[in-house]
Amino acid sequence: MTTVPLPTDGTRWRCTLCGNLTRFDVTRSSKVVEYVHLDLAGEPSVEEREVVSETIESVRCRWCNAVDQIELVDKPGAAS
Repeated sequence: MTTVPLPTDGTRWRCTLCGNLTRFDVTRSSKVVEYVHLDLAGEPSVEEREVVSETIESVRCRWCNAVDQIELVDKPGAAS
């Protein structure tokens, strides 16, 4: 399994096969700590959520269906 880097403030994803810059299916695993409040009827609601760790497992292009063919490219106007 190849890990895919997250885009930063100055970068974005691009499919290397078709050039797509805007539509991706992202599969990720997260470890979170949640503060769950149960009302008197027993209905839960999450009041706080802290992401402890998160890993992107795969990114699939919605245009050409390519899996893990994603690269990071500079955003337009981003300082190099």
